[in-house]
Amino acid sequence: MQALYAQLLVGLINGSFYALLSLGLAVIFGMLNIINFAHGALYMMGAFVAYFLLNLFGIGYWWALILAPVIVGGFGILLERTMLQWLTGLDHLYGLLLTFGLALIIQGVFQNYFGSSGLPYAIPDLLKGGVNLGFMYLPIYRGWVVIFSLVVCIATWYLIERTRLGAYLRAATENPTLVRAFGINVPRMITLTYGLGVGLAALAGVLSAPINQVRPLMGADLIIVVFAVVVIGGMGSIMGSIITGFALGVIEGLTKYFYPEASNTVVFVLMVLVLLVKPTGLTGRAN
Repeated sequence: MQALYAQLLVGLINGSFYALLSLGLAVIFGMLNIINFAHGALYMMGAFVAYFLLNLFGIGYWWALILAPVIVGGFGILLERTMLQWLTGLDHLYGLLLTFGLALIIQGVFQNYFGSSGLPYAIPDLLKGGVNLGFMYLPIYRGWVVIFSLVVCIATWYLIERTRLGAYLRAATENPTLVRAFGINVPRMITLTYGLGVGLAALAGVLSAPINQVRPLMGADLIIVVFAVVVIGGMGSIMGSIITGFALGVIEGLTKYFYPEASNTVVFVLMVLVLLVKPTGLTGRAN
């Protein structure tokens, strides 16, 4: 049973990263209608920014949780202003190809300078150690990742679905001309939304750094699964991405315990089954 609980914990941790990354993808697609294939590379950049902050400037983990999403989000805003904004109104394929190319360039640059091996990033002192729950030993840092990710996901959902700012964002995607009539700068709002989605990816990268180490290809290993999560939950669905991310992480963990050979494919099998029954995803809506 301890092995089962351990796999459930691993599944919850992976689900936390799936949820944060798929949430960022859902925000970008839902608000900007762009399939952002560079998301994995930006997740990797978040981990590297945390690594640079610590080793070059002595800025530790807690400040990195704030600064890395801001820095990488600013880089995302630069990408949106210089490249992605010109894709407005074009077919999704153009955005996918552009962001896929950007991902290859970013990963290639980091791999050229740092190689493929992982760079260590220490767990902060406050989160070291673990707690004996009786039925298993829970590392404090891993419990923190699950709880913090869930809080960020719910806060993001509330911002977009339950606030006036979120209403403006949703309205800007449906009828930008009408929203401009109320004096709202729609292009700026779209740019900041892209920065928010990218910042969520960078935040996931900082959380991942002490667990998975910092590697140039850490995003490439994860992005395909995250896209499957987004498709299952429903493209552009905020709550669908959150629920599906955590749920698929747990399902993946259970599969590793009961049938390890299928653990790498179970997500994609579920994606095929969901699309056969409901092509728009579990919570997606047809256009």
